Amino acid sequence: MRIYDISQTLREGMAVWPGDQEFHRNWTMQIRKGDSCNVSWVTMSTHTGTHLDAPFHFDDSGLDIASVCLEQYLGPARVVSMEVERVIAVPDLERLNWEGVDRVIFKTRTIGWAEEHFDPRFVYLSEDGAEFLGKRGLRLVGTDAPSIDAFESKTLLSHKLLLKHGVAILEGARLADVRPGDYELICLPLRLAGLDGSPVRAILREL
Repeated sequence: MRIYDISQTLREGMAVWPGDQEFHRNWTMQIRKGDSCNVSWVTMSTHTGTHLDAPFHFDDSGLDIASVCLEQYLGPARVVSMEVERVIAVPDLERLNWEGVDRVIFKTRTIGWAEEHFDPRFVYLSEDGAEFLGKRGLRLVGTDAPSIDAFESKTLLSHKLLLKHGVAILEGARLADVRPGDYELICLPLRLAGLDGSPVRAILREL
């Protein structure tokens, strides 16, 4: 049974959302400096790399990432290749077979966006597309792009519509080596009290 690690490597110099906290590693103790062990600490955004958005990200009264239902992040998921230039809209979604789908992860031309630089022209989900998916009762929507909404969006309505329907959001997945199809998804967040998101170690396992 093959396992696909769809998590970005968190490292110095990785691309982050413009204006967001960059990833930095710092040392408290180092063996090479005479200490008994290596101990490090990091500074980063809760939306660094492959990550989950909590309802609290867009709603002060929403659940923080420590309080979300973990069942949303475990279970069957379908990886779908979306051959679109910029936006995933309702007509694109209507062409797909949604029977038995609880979780979907979109594989787009955005593959590899975070390896070296941030590209604001990533593929995003339209607002009516988010409403379409929400009404289908999906448990999770994921993407290889850094955001479900367009870079230039000020309302972030696609996020809000998904969260309104109780749909979990996974962003920044690495799907270059993953073929479209059905898998088991495991992508658990850290139990970060009072916070709006969490980086994850996300995997897909062949069924």
